[in-house]
Amino acid sequence: MKVLLADDHELVRDTICAFLQNEKDMSISVAADFPDAADKMTTAGPFDLVLLDYSMPGMDGLEGLKKAIDLNFRSPVAIISGTIDRPTAEEALALGAAGFLPKTIAAKSLIHAIRFMAAGEQYAPIQFLTEVEEQSTHPLAEKLTDRELQVLEGLVKGQSNKEIARELALQEVTIKLHVKTLCRKLDAKNRTQAAIIAKEEGLF
Repeated sequence: MKVLLADDHELVRDTICAFLQNEKDMSISVAADFPDAADKMTTAGPFDLVLLDYSMPGMDGLEGLKKAIDLNFRSPVAIISGTIDRPTAEEALALGAAGFLPKTIAAKSLIHAIRFMAAGEQYAPIQFLTEVEEQSTHPLAEKLTDRELQVLEGLVKGQSNKEIARELALQEVTIKLHVKTLCRKLDAKNRTQAAIIAKEEGLF
C-alpha cells in the first residue's frame, strides 16, 4: 500500500511515519507542502491514499483537496488537521475527500482509518461529527438577564407591558422595571429605541 503524507510540521510527519512504518505492507512517502505533494503525485502516483494537512503552505484549503483528487487520478485523498471545524470537514467529505483525520487520533485508530479509506470507504470520527458545537452568545445578549431578553423580545414584537406581563405570568409593574433596566443597559432612551437596537443588531 502506497501512502503519501503531506504536512509542513516535521514532528507530525515523523510521528505518523513511525506509526505506519511498523505496518509491513505500507510504503510511506512524505511531502512538506502542497507543491511538493503535487509533484510526488505527478511523478510517483497514484497513491493508494494521500493524507493532506489542511493548513500547510500551498494547500489553499479545500482548493488543494480538489486539485489533489485529480492529481491522484481520483484515488483516495484525505484531510488531516488539528484545527479544522466541523462544517469544513463536512464540506471536504461532500467534495469527495476519503475522510478527515484529527491530529489527536490514536495510533491504532489511525492505522484502521488509513486501511478503511484506502479500501474506498469514507472515514470521519463519529464523535467529531456528532458533538454539539457551543453556540456563541450575541454581544447584546451578554448584557441582559434571561428575563430581560424575554421582555426585550416582547418589545420587538410590539407588545405592551400588559401583554408581556400576561405572556410571562408576571406583574405589569415588574415588566416596567425590566424595561427600565434593559433600556439603561442598551443605552436606549425608551422602549421603542431598545426594540430598534435589538432589531438592527440582529438579536431576534
